[in-house]
Amino acid sequence: MSDNDGKKPLGLGGSRPSNVKQSFSHGRTKNVAVEVKRKRVVVPKPGAAKASGGANPKLGGDPSKRPAGISDVELERRMKALAMSKAREVEDAAKREAEEKARAEERERRRAEIEAKEAEDRAREERAKAKAAEEEEKRRREEAAKNAPPEQPAAAAVPGEAAVSRPTSAPRKTDRDRDQKPRDNKPGRGDDGRRSGKLTVNDALRGGAGGRQKSMASMKRKQERNRQKAMGGQVEREKVVRDVQLPEAITVGELANRMAERVSDVVKQLMTNGIMATQTQTIDADTAELVIEEFGHRVVRVSDADVEQVIEQTEDKPADLKPRAPIITVMGHVDHGKTSILDAIRNARVTAGEAGGITQHIGAYQVTTKGGQVLSFLDTPGHAAFTSMRSRGAQVTDIVVLVVAADDAVMPQTIEAINHAKAAKVPMIVAINKMDKPSANPDKVRTDLLQHEVIVEKLSGDVQDVEVSAQTGAGLEELLEAISLQAEILELKANPDRAAMGAVIEAQLDVGRGPVATVLVQNGTLRQGDIFVVGEQWGKVRALIDDKGDRVKEAGPSVPVEVLGLNGTPEAGDVLNVTETEAQAREIADYRAQSAKDKRAALGAATTLEQLMANAKANESLSELPIVVKADVQGSAEAIVQAMEKIGNEEVRVRVLHSGVGAITETDIGLAEASGAPVFGFNVRANASARNTANQKGVEIRYYSVIYDLVDDVKAAASGLLSAEIREKFIGYANIKEVFKVTGVGKVAGCLVTEGVARRSAGVRLLRDNVVIHEGTLKTLKRFKDEVSEVQSGQECGMAFENYEDVREGDVIEIFEREEVERTL
Repeated sequence: MSDNDGKKPLGLGGSRPSNVKQSFSHGRTKNVAVEVKRKRVVVPKPGAAKASGGANPKLGGDPSKRPAGISDVELERRMKALAMSKAREVEDAAKREAEEKARAEERERRRAEIEAKEAEDRAREERAKAKAAEEEEKRRREEAAKNAPPEQPAAAAVPGEAAVSRPTSAPRKTDRDRDQKPRDNKPGRGDDGRRSGKLTVNDALRGGAGGRQKSMASMKRKQERNRQKAMGGQVEREKVVRDVQLPEAITVGELANRMAERVSDVVKQLMTNGIMATQTQTIDADTAELVIEEFGHRVVRVSDADVEQVIEQTEDKPADLKPRAPIITVMGHVDHGKTSILDAIRNARVTAGEAGGITQHIGAYQVTTKGGQVLSFLDTPGHAAFTSMRSRGAQVTDIVVLVVAADDAVMPQTIEAINHAKAAKVPMIVAINKMDKPSANPDKVRTDLLQHEVIVEKLSGDVQDVEVSAQTGAGLEELLEAISLQAEILELKANPDRAAMGAVIEAQLDVGRGPVATVLVQNGTLRQGDIFVVGEQWGKVRALIDDKGDRVKEAGPSVPVEVLGLNGTPEAGDVLNVTETEAQAREIADYRAQSAKDKRAALGAATTLEQLMANAKANESLSELPIVVKADVQGSAEAIVQAMEKIGNEEVRVRVLHSGVGAITETDIGLAEASGAPVFGFNVRANASARNTANQKGVEIRYYSVIYDLVDDVKAAASGLLSAEIREKFIGYANIKEVFKVTGVGKVAGCLVTEGVARRSAGVRLLRDNVVIHEGTLKTLKRFKDEVSEVQSGQECGMAFENYEDVREGDVIEIFEREEVERTL
């Protein structure tokens, strides 16, 4: 019978193993139950332990000392894990020890390398010092031998030599030993590489110095310094006086660099003068000049405008000058027939293409007479708005033809043309036009010209006058003959074999060709491919087109041509100069553009608080009409802008936001929309996208072809901004006879209307001894007990003032009405 015979199974009231009881006693009943359920621990029989002779010593020895609830299998697993953990610790310790040893060896190797390198550097320095000392010793001996008196031996030492210690680290070498020893001049080997550029006596004798040689002056300066040092004197560095170029403004660092002085010294000098400035701060030219003089240098003032020196004109030699065609400007009043005379001379029809038959911009033409003489004509507009264009025409002209209509006599623009011709100091020829009309009176024209100091030949003067008719062609030959005669007297010459110089007569932005300028060449020859600068623009001549529309390769003096190849549209009247390089042209154009920008900013900006306040106060009562102007040519745009500036007074003015050449674009519409301005197009139209944008944003676009209409419309629009003029109209007077005090109303004046009428809605003034005491309105106007609107003269009434009760007997009430009157410019 087994040991478990007669005992109940576990869980049925039978006895529990000792380890299970121990687990219960330690309060781990639940954990043991779970462990028994999971691992299905088989409880050994009581005799099993005895049969096996006790527990296995490898698995924990005495079973009584084993932790409760751990089986042999679990214990064996734990022991294996413990052994593996200890093995890993041993391996990790060995690995760390090996890495530490490797790092220590690496540190030792690097330290050894650094020490070896330092030792090598020290040895190289010692060798260099020894060699330098040896060469110095030899040089002193040679100098002593050279400077010693003849009776003294050559080996005598120079005075003061004992003060110089000789190197004892190396034995002295003779010249024979030094010559026998081969020298290694390769750079980087020993110390010879560093001193390869030095000139020694041996190198000079052998001719093997190689490399860079020092100048004789440098060698002499070095010898002098060494001699002074050997004599114990102070070695002073020789001061080098420099020419310092000084612009309008310069930074402290740049100033020190140009003087070859230390920045700290320059800053100290500025502090001495009471100026606290750092290296990067800018100082003005006057302050910089003081600093330069303090350091003993010479000042050379330069300016940004020096870039234009490359286009300065030089005087031509008389042998280089050749005859040129005269430039004739046709001037006069509007509709006096200037263009018609040119049409008759050229056999062309220019007037038919002008809007309203009025010349809107300058036309430049070249005409060959029957005698073979070439004449260059400029046709300037006659309208008053084109004053600047006409003055430009007079600036480039040689002869002025003043056209006066025989049936209209001298007009304002005729007087203006006379003044321009006198200012330009050019001869004048009077052409009395429209002689074919029955009402022509040439003698009246001649007498009217006397008032302006223009005395014609028929009146014993020196001004030629010719009676012509553009319609019939009568007198045109006499006019050309007079022009030729005047040109011969002037003896006009120019040098065609130099860089071209000319004036821009007109400029426009062509859709297919880009910026196009009409240039009248005044001197030199303009050729295709030339690089030029004109005003704020520059370019390269891509094509030259004459007045007949033909392409030409070059244009000499007095020849008008259209120039293609500009980078922008120049101003009419700008001077064209040919430069040597594109860089010069670009630099000059950039400088001019920046100067113009600075000038515009200076004119429009307030620099002080007082100016800002004054501008703000002035603008409070000033109304502006902003507009955007686009024209077909630059001259027309400029003339329109000048006409707009003349419109206005102290209350309203016209401000041109933008004026340009070419079609109206979306950019113009955007600018006008942002400022609430209309867009005026003079002989131009808006493109499709600009029209659509204008319709969407509600921007008004107006087109004009005659400048009269544009100026009149703008003047009418500006007049609408004027505040209406308020005028006072006196309608009556009343005397106060007695003052009553009425409850709920206050003081009421009993009055007698002595003059005019008293109205309830009118304004009133209270006069006391003919002095205005109060001005206001009536609160009530009564006749007897009824409120009335007005009281006639000779009737009595009661009046009460609004918010005023200081009325006395004997005061006079003045009744008036205000009316608004619209004003115009």
